[in-house]
Amino acid sequence: MPQQLQGLIIPIGFFALLYFMMIRPQKKKEQQIREMRNALKVGDEVVTIGGIQGKIIKAKEDVITIEVGASKTRLEMTRWSVGSVVSKNEKDNKNEEVKTEEDKE
Repeated sequence: MPQQLQGLIIPIGFFALLYFMMIRPQKKKEQQIREMRNALKVGDEVVTIGGIQGKIIKAKEDVITIEVGASKTRLEMTRWSVGSVVSKNEKDNKNEEVKTEEDKE
């Protein structure tokens, strides 16, 4: 009986290691993305998984409408196509970086 248990310890240990190193972090990340997409609201600036940047002007259950570019082109897309929300802090930091680079020149 003890030898049978010894034979199971290594596979069980390997599975536990695999779970804590790969599966659990991936599930956590998927949960965060799901929460971010469910929390989208009008006025949020987003970047799609295709790299399109725009501002949400209309949000329904599964579909959002974003306004893109200077010509204010409107694109209708599903929520799952949003890759990230651009926070105002990130935009302010980028503007400051551009200003400091212009000052150096």
